Amino acid sequence: MAIEEQNLTSESTELRAIANYCQNCQFGKLLPDAFYIHILALSSLDPLLQKYENRARSIVSQVEKATLVKFSLSKPKISYLFYPDFDTDPHPALQTSIHVDLETLEIGYRDYSNSENPPILHRKETFVTPEYPLYEEFAALTRSQVDLGLLDNSQGIGTKMGWEKRLKAYGVEIQGHNLIRKPTTITTGSLTPKIERHKAAIARQDLSRPVRLAIESDLFTPETTFFDYGCGHGGDIIRIAEKGYITSGWDPYYSPDTPRTPADIVNLGFVINVIEDQSERREALIKAWELTQKVLLVSAQVLIADSNRGVVAYGDGIITNRNTFQKYYEQEELKIYIDQVLGVDAIPVALGVYFVFKDEAQAELFRSSRFRSRATTPRIRACIKRFEDHQELLTPLMSFVTERGRLPSKGEIAQEADISAEFGSLRRAFQVILQATNPQEWEEIAEKRRQDLMVYLALCQFSRRPRLGQLAPEMQEDIVGLYRSYKQACLDADQMLRSLGNTELIIKRCQNSEIGKKLPNSLWIHISSLQSLDPLLRLYEGCASRTIGRLEEANVIKFHTKTPKISYLYYPDFDINPHPVLCRVMSIDLRDLHVTYQDYDLDDDPPILHQIETLVTPDYPQYEKLVKLTRQEEDWGLLDDWRSISHLSGWQKCLVEHCAILNNYRLIWRKDVEPYKLKVLQAGVKSRQRKRLN
Repeated sequence: MAIEEQNLTSESTELRAIANYCQNCQFGKLLPDAFYIHILALSSLDPLLQKYENRARSIVSQVEKATLVKFSLSKPKISYLFYPDFDTDPHPALQTSIHVDLETLEIGYRDYSNSENPPILHRKETFVTPEYPLYEEFAALTRSQVDLGLLDNSQGIGTKMGWEKRLKAYGVEIQGHNLIRKPTTITTGSLTPKIERHKAAIARQDLSRPVRLAIESDLFTPETTFFDYGCGHGGDIIRIAEKGYITSGWDPYYSPDTPRTPADIVNLGFVINVIEDQSERREALIKAWELTQKVLLVSAQVLIADSNRGVVAYGDGIITNRNTFQKYYEQEELKIYIDQVLGVDAIPVALGVYFVFKDEAQAELFRSSRFRSRATTPRIRACIKRFEDHQELLTPLMSFVTERGRLPSKGEIAQEADISAEFGSLRRAFQVILQATNPQEWEEIAEKRRQDLMVYLALCQFSRRPRLGQLAPEMQEDIVGLYRSYKQACLDADQMLRSLGNTELIIKRCQNSEIGKKLPNSLWIHISSLQSLDPLLRLYEGCASRTIGRLEEANVIKFHTKTPKISYLYYPDFDINPHPVLCRVMSIDLRDLHVTYQDYDLDDDPPILHQIETLVTPDYPQYEKLVKLTRQEEDWGLLDDWRSISHLSGWQKCLVEHCAILNNYRLIWRKDVEPYKLKVLQAGVKSRQRKRLN
């Protein structure tokens, strides 16, 4: 055991040294988790890196024709990437890749030659040395693309189709290594650079993210008015108007003559991060707030990477090669800025997006709604004639109690008069409902709502907990109906909040959770299961989401138990693939609220999930199919070695080795498997089945 630990320490030390040398290389392209360099530039690397690469070359043959070498910074792994058209194609497509695991000595191959949407390269000059014959030609193309803003947002342009879509959106094409576009005037800088803010405006095809989130959060009602402060090309104004709302917008460049008029919802979307003058930035935020009657949407670019190429420091931000200014905020820094300037408690909705309510009671109502768990109206279990005769009349009352966990107060449901006329009072009407259903299920709903309130009140303590009278009327009724007093509710919430300091208790709750996939140092759940989780763990997650916000597309949450950390993971195909591939992850350290962010693509050999039925609750649509598939995979021996199948390539290799094909949530044998091998594999399946049944 000591020898194994010593070996692990040695390997970890070597990997840190490799990563350090890569990060300090004069040539090559450095990304957060990998370092890329042209094969002809290997001789420019430190001897240690050359020796490290030679180890991989000694394991695999036929890499002499590779174009790029990829050093993983997090795993003992080297990849050889083949781009046959590297010199002639301005954005060559990846044809083949070979991956060498220097720890297990395993070799993986991937062929993209028949792919309609293969990965492609950008900024080719970064992979070679300045002595490379075509270096200047590569660099000139990159400069012209940066000037036009083609490379500003790298998400989505790493594949052929994504890049073609970007070129089409900008109305340009590339011929040879020349960018064909309309002539633009390049402003020559002086001692005080001229910032061309209007170039930062993006011509979107859909609603902007903050406005879309506002719609999804039901902030728009039929009478809502909308104003876009710094509207740019006006895309949000047009699309919100198409939905039937009264809209308007102002922009100092694109729409300077439009009056700045008050509105229910005001959008200050990605504006404050492009204003280089700090006093003017503050003024824009204040003026937008002055126009706001109900909710201000504030969004800004959030710093998720440490490297910025082709930028110049200016003020508290940077000037891009397009002469635009960008202030990249840390997520927590953005909240502090909004709170201090406006004297508010901004609500994080997603990375870089905050809602600020004029009415504090409405803000608290919105906050509490985000921590309300799902509940299902109890089923009818008994034939009660009076209930059956008036079921339609009683349905709104059942829905209200399911939603709030208590009986409605006067005026809270429209049918109150009719129900009272028939039954005498709402309470008597509910007694009839209890006779037809299971009273225990209604008590469980009430307990859920108490827990929801406790989580909400505990999180309020991080800013300032409102007085009872400052809450919306329906929330005041919730507290009176579910607790003995507001004081008692706050005492219970404080006690739960103090429990977060007990690390052992958090670990125990994770280990004993009836929901989620339990690993030695973490608990994994699907986002749909969060509301069914232990209230203390919901509070633990709320400490991250209340201040920072969740990754917008995240569908899996990871609770770390070794360190106080929450991760939000996005698996695009979770609902259709029983072994979904990780696309994006955001992790929040609860000690200092530091955020780390990482993207994965298929060339990174991304992590994948197994046994995903453990992450969801039994009411998840594909739950039964997933349970049966996992049992079949265990019987076939596919899940025996977790380490080897944790990434996509390992899982694909495992399927090949077991002659298995995954087809619509079922495993089937490959048709080309040799009869004797099939017989051996089938015998292994029967043996595991007998062991499981016994």
